[in-house]
Amino acid sequence: MSVSERVVHLAFLPSAGIGHLNPCLRIAALFLRYGCKVTLITPKPTVSLAESNLISRFCSSFPHQVTRTDLNLIPLDPTTVNTSDPFWLQFETIRRSVHLLAPILSSLSTPLSAFIYDVSLISPLIPVTEKLTCPSYIYFTSSARMLSFFAHLSVLAAPNQGAHPSSFIGDDIKIPGIASPIPRSSVPTVLLQPNSLFESIFMEDSANLAKLNGVFINSFEELEGEALAALNEGKVAKGLPPVYGVGPLMACEFEEVDQGGQRGGCMRSILEWLDEQSETSVVYVCFGNRTATRREQIKDMALGLVECGYSFLWVVKLKRVDKEDEEGLEEVLGSELSSKVKEKGVVVKEFVDQVEILGHPSVGGFLSHGGWNSVTETVWKGVPCLSWPQ
Repeated sequence: MSVSERVVHLAFLPSAGIGHLNPCLRIAALFLRYGCKVTLITPKPTVSLAESNLISRFCSSFPHQVTRTDLNLIPLDPTTVNTSDPFWLQFETIRRSVHLLAPILSSLSTPLSAFIYDVSLISPLIPVTEKLTCPSYIYFTSSARMLSFFAHLSVLAAPNQGAHPSSFIGDDIKIPGIASPIPRSSVPTVLLQPNSLFESIFMEDSANLAKLNGVFINSFEELEGEALAALNEGKVAKGLPPVYGVGPLMACEFEEVDQGGQRGGCMRSILEWLDEQSETSVVYVCFGNRTATRREQIKDMALGLVECGYSFLWVVKLKRVDKEDEEGLEEVLGSELSSKVKEKGVVVKEFVDQVEILGHPSVGGFLSHGGWNSVTETVWKGVPCLSWPQ
């Protein structure tokens, strides 16, 4: 057997947003540590600078194992979809462009051992993956409990063909194998909105989960043993593929914002400031990489943080896409409130190394939007978390 035939070669296809890109690259890094070869298929153009920078750092960290191949997206007419969110527009743009993958995958010099792609691309990729000679998997970007809801949704929809989810999702969703029901208030509001892009993707893809060879998820037995067992024992829905809990997926070296020996940029100043604070005295506030905070909410939060009695580190996003975020915080808060904020804490707009911040001894609490990456990171670091979904 030749050397090329013995190589485990995996292709990864991420979707839009850091919350989807991070778990993709962290799972890829797991395989790379075992000597696998990875082809990273990157949809171009990306939405944010944070995404393109992270992809570049990942590829440069594994120069002999990772090959980057671009998937040049077909421009999308935004009037054909019911959303103005740039990340959801990108989801749909990728979905409508994945038929271009067939020649890319067939032209790879080393045969593929497996194809692993984002959960948002299931249905449009099935015609492509069915022609492959290797298994295909998705990586799921939320919790095992959310995956159980996603999988069971097709069961709920079966006797209600053509009906909108808002009509058959009751006050409590009871999922076999999971003791406590999911309250309707915990269901993503966009799923209950008529004609939303999220609802369209969710409903279409739920029914196609059984056509996959497996699911990778950033979770683990100690955190979600009940949900993982229910999924793998066939209680949630019939015919589901194996679900592999590969978490917790922690930050890798390539994610360091300031690389190259010495710290630079905002992380150096953040860590220097945290070093000066008392143990567990700082509240860390961050609502993720996609959530743009409304101007009125920023003012209210600034007043609350100033009056809370604790020092704070606050990561602010004024725009959903970092390329468009040019407005200064002082322009939003005004000079008087801005001065008070600076007296009590540190405010940054740049992309930060969240895991390193959560691991710092001075950080005693985390006010979060409740994104799954943030939840697993704060659990791993043992920092109390107050979730405020946005």
